[in-house]
Amino acid sequence: MKVTLLLILAMILSAGLCNLLLYKYALDSQFNQLREKLMIIAQTATLSIDGDLLMKIPLNRQGVNSEAFKIILKKLQKIKKVDPILKYVYTMTQTDKPGVLQFIVDADTDMDESKDGEIVSFPGDKYDASRFSEMMKAFDGPAADKKMGTDEWGVLLSGYAPIYDSKGKAVAIIGVDINADDVYAVQKGFHQREIVILILGIILSLIVGTLFSNTIMQRIKKLAEGTQRIREGDFKHQVRVGGRDEISELAHDFNIMAKSLFLSNKKTHKYFYRAMQSLIRVLEAKDAYTAGHSDRVAEYAEKIALKMELPEAEVDLIKDSSRLHDIGKLGIQKTILNKKDRLTDEEWNVIREHPVLGEEILKPVVFDKQMLAVVRYHHERYDGTGYPDKLKGDEINRLASIISVADAYDAMTSDRAYRKGLNKKEALVELEKGKGKQFDPKVSDIFIQLLREEDIQTK
Repeated sequence: MKVTLLLILAMILSAGLCNLLLYKYALDSQFNQLREKLMIIAQTATLSIDGDLLMKIPLNRQGVNSEAFKIILKKLQKIKKVDPILKYVYTMTQTDKPGVLQFIVDADTDMDESKDGEIVSFPGDKYDASRFSEMMKAFDGPAADKKMGTDEWGVLLSGYAPIYDSKGKAVAIIGVDINADDVYAVQKGFHQREIVILILGIILSLIVGTLFSNTIMQRIKKLAEGTQRIREGDFKHQVRVGGRDEISELAHDFNIMAKSLFLSNKKTHKYFYRAMQSLIRVLEAKDAYTAGHSDRVAEYAEKIALKMELPEAEVDLIKDSSRLHDIGKLGIQKTILNKKDRLTDEEWNVIREHPVLGEEILKPVVFDKQMLAVVRYHHERYDGTGYPDKLKGDEINRLASIISVADAYDAMTSDRAYRKGLNKKEALVELEKGKGKQFDPKVSDIFIQLLREEDIQTK
């Protein structure tokens, strides 16, 4: 989750930084376009201004009454009306003092000084131009302020161009101003669009980040689930995450590890089963009547499992479990196991403890819950009267139900010290009687069918 949050944050910051850079670039570009536009307007305006006529205007208050002033004034007012963006249009010329200019004609000169709070300039009014370097350069060619300047008229952006006389000398300049509010309005519109783009970028970053994060989390979750399955003993589990990145490589290594654990576990179990089978054979060797019992039960149980079309893994498990189902008898006294007379109730109670003893013997070294269940429940009865837990019907483990039938059949057909074994026909009758009582009906039916098919094949 931390990686995901960092990823989303990085994407948001990247989007924000990109938008910020684009915003600054666009603003600079837009500002330069305004400067270019003001210079073009100023240059175009000079085409309609006669420099010789302009210089005939007296540079004093009475100059407004001259015919030349009136002609130039009308032209400046016309220029101002043509482009609504223009706030002020005026002409200026130099004085004897460096950095100081003086007005000749201001397009607003015919206005009353107090009208709308506007400041009106008259011919000869001085102006400190030293604050605006581009204005002073305008006598040499078109220019525009590189940044918005502030004077008594407010915050403005201005463009300038030289006015030439008939001899080609720059005798004055024309200035065109736009109000900062207009510039800010244009910038504001762009800024709003930029905010929308930024928000969309953030939303997109969140969506992409979340989707990317979900993909990563799902793959990591599969690895975590795989780890859990391995911890529970399912060494056959393989993780499928796809892709060609570090996570897929980790999954590949995980699968190799799981396979190695499975093979190692399988070898360990085989060794363990062989050791346990040796103990069982030692136990059976002490009683000639039970010799080979576990192997025969395993053979019967395997046939039933195959007939029921159980998975190969369960068939292998039921074979191994069958050979170990009576291992609990190692904890039973030999005198009770080999007693030729009928057992007393107390002795039967001891015998009935062997499924629990078997589970306790295997539990420290066997992690397969099914195998432990088979050992514990192979004497449970379908009607619930079995031992040790008196389970009933489907409560009994399916593999335990299979071994229960196989175990009972071998016990019935084997000779014991206190009785002779039943023949196959008699045992089949007992299996029929036990259906739904001692045995699972489905399992006993399949086993009875197998035994009858064997009789047909032998004939």
